[in-house]
Amino acid sequence: MKSNAGKALGAAKRRWLLALAACLPPGVAGFAPATAQDTAGGTTNVQISAEGKQVYEEICQACHMADAKGGGGAGAAIPALAGNAKLADKDYPITLLLKGRGGMPWFTEILTPEQMAAVVNYVRGHFNDYHDIVTVADVKRVATGPAPKRDCLNACGQ
Repeated sequence: MKSNAGKALGAAKRRWLLALAACLPPGVAGFAPATAQDTAGGTTNVQISAEGKQVYEEICQACHMADAKGGGGAGAAIPALAGNAKLADKDYPITLLLKGRGGMPWFTEILTPEQMAAVVNYVRGHFNDYHDIVTVADVKRVATGPAPKRDCLNACGQ
């Protein structure tokens, strides 16, 4: 039986990943859509972390790489998530998942608020040293808040 994460990612995610794979430059190593893993139900931090890891591995690492150090090539730079000081503000990665930016699409049609919170917690805790928990309420708050103000200093950089 698939976990809730696996069910929610489902067919829409697989179609999106196939479309993404077609857009990636030839020779991008390590891209292969992963399959959902079975996990126990519940809401402990360990299970959220496992779900966050699963979402990262199935969606995010296709661009940000397994080590979250990003990459570049063919004129496209993928920002590093590992060691990224911008992730100290937990609203920043939530906003990116909800609204996209540059070449990164939004994930509101692919990920649930629970999955967004889980993957943000995973990235901020596993690849960085930010351990204040992002909740579903945080995701919903950012989703209903005003659009972020963009200027070239913030939107044109990493």
